Amino acid sequence: MSTQDDNRTSPSGEVHESRLEGIWHRVVEAFAALGTVLIGVLMVIICADIVARNSMGASLPLVSEGGALLVVTLVALQLAATVRAGRLARTEVFIVPFAHRFPTAGAILNGFYDLVGAVVLGVIAWASIRVVGKDIAAGEFIGVPGLATLQTWPFRVLILAGFAIAAIEFAVRLIAALRRATGKNR
Repeated sequence: MSTQDDNRTSPSGEVHESRLEGIWHRVVEAFAALGTVLIGVLMVIICADIVARNSMGASLPLVSEGGALLVVTLVALQLAATVRAGRLARTEVFIVPFAHRFPTAGAILNGFYDLVGAVVLGVIAWASIRVVGKDIAAGEFIGVPGLATLQTWPFRVLILAGFAIAAIEFAVRLIAALRRATGKNR
C-alpha cells in the first residue's frame, strides 16, 4: 500500500482515511440506508394492513410473513453500521474505564469482543449460504398460491450479505484493536 493510501494526520490533527476505508464505509452505510428504506416500506405495509382491516374486515395478503422477513432483513442490513458505530450492547460500565486505565489490556479485551463477533456472524453468514441455495433451488415462497406469493431468496440474499458485511466490520475492528494493543496504531 502506498503512503497515499494510508491514513494520514493533517497539521490540524484530523485523520484522513484511505480510499479502501472510504469505500468500505460507504458500503456499510449503503446497507444501513437500504435497511432504513425497508423500515419505511414496512411501515407503509403495516399502515395499509390496518386500513384494510378496518375498512374491509380482512388483512392484506403477505403482511405477516412479509413483515417477519423484512424485520430480519433490515436488522441484518443495519448490523454492520451498528458495529462500526460501537452501538452493540456490551458492558460499557466496565470496559470504558478499564480501557482508559489499561489501554493495552483494554485494546486486547475489545479485540477479543470483536473476534467473537466476527466468528459468530461469519458462522451465521456461512450457514446462510445453504439456506439461500435451498430457497433458489426449491423456489421457496411465502403467501398463498393463487392469491399472493413472494419469493424468499431475495430477502435471504440480503440477510446473508448483511451478516457477512457485519462479520467483516468486526474483523476490521479487530485489526484496529490489535494495532492499538501492539502500539502500531497509524
